[in-house]
Amino acid sequence: MSSAAQKEFNSFKEFYPYYLKEHRNRTSRRLHVVGTLLVVAIVLYVLFTGAWVWLWAVPVVGYGFAWVGHFFFEKNKPATFKHPLYSLMGDWVMLKDVLTGRLPW
Repeated sequence: MSSAAQKEFNSFKEFYPYYLKEHRNRTSRRLHVVGTLLVVAIVLYVLFTGAWVWLWAVPVVGYGFAWVGHFFFEKNKPATFKHPLYSLMGDWVMLKDVLTGRLPW
């Protein structure tokens, strides 16, 4: 395991470059984006229909797509295990960066 994975970050600004290095593989990034967009779709569906039972799918879909990207394409361990809050924030910022063209899709 790299020393960066063991590092304690003092801020999200400090963490995000590390997060991006852990998401170099384009297929992995795409899986993260799809998973995050599906989470948005599920939450909107729940809010509009009141079908609260579907909230169970949020972590399954969100983490499922991301972890497939890590284990099969990046070949690394998800940052979620060591830095859960920053990792979650990273997913949303990376989505914004992809949607705004800052990161390649």
